[in-house]
Amino acid sequence: MRSVVLMSTTGATADPLAALGSLPGVAESVESVRKAVDRVYGHRIMRRRSNEITSEAALRGARGSAALSGADWALEEVRRRTDFSGDDEARVVGAALRLTAEAGQLLSVWRQSPLRVLARLHLVAAASDDARVGRPRLEGEEVAEPLVELPLPGAAEVSGRLEGLSGLIVEGSSAPALVTAAVVHGELLALRPFASHNGLVARAAERVVLVGSGLDPKSVCPAEVGHAELGRAAYLAALDGYVSGTPQGMAAWIAHCAKAVELGARESTAVCEALQRGAA
Repeated sequence: MRSVVLMSTTGATADPLAALGSLPGVAESVESVRKAVDRVYGHRIMRRRSNEITSEAALRGARGSAALSGADWALEEVRRRTDFSGDDEARVVGAALRLTAEAGQLLSVWRQSPLRVLARLHLVAAASDDARVGRPRLEGEEVAEPLVELPLPGAAEVSGRLEGLSGLIVEGSSAPALVTAAVVHGELLALRPFASHNGLVARAAERVVLVGSGLDPKSVCPAEVGHAELGRAAYLAALDGYVSGTPQGMAAWIAHCAKAVELGARESTAVCEALQRGAA
């Protein structure tokens, strides 16, 4: 199977990610996201207390990502807890928190070595000395992924498509950051390249692209919040569209990711308003 990115265009191009930007509705999604992000960054509280907004967005983003991986905890529970080793759900929340913190440290490496960043994200998420951690799975190795039940690509396909995705990132693209982030997220979910934590890693990689591209440089528009708010059913339906490789399916996935970023921006706008009122 060829890369979903190439399948979705009329033919292989020098900049296949940019070609996705011309799909029906994508330009509108990109513009809607830009306006939502601008609203947050234009808020008077952001000019004085942006570090607080960034910290709160990180916490809420981690909670949202964990929820999609089966640990749907209340925000206050995530805020209160200090031990995340007690059970499976606690470990998922802990992994999400670690990934959110780590993503910001990997921005400068991403454009030069995406595969190295992905390996690091998996190491951080898994936090174990299992030999399968931090490398793509080998043929025959099982994948523990509680959310995504799509057919699992073989190890050779995973390797080839990861190399293809890495090449697209390193070469650069004129595609909007939203499009690149959506493709990185979708491709990692479709491939599930690691033995575990693929959903968490995919959403962390989406964050890396959105922040590193300059669309959301202070990381205050957590797409993970939006993905969780839109719900698992919508998330999986949109992912089916990505995996189909059709123009309509790809456009629907990008639109879904756009809505998630908008909802993340709305969340941080609400935090700004609460701070302004002195309620938080």
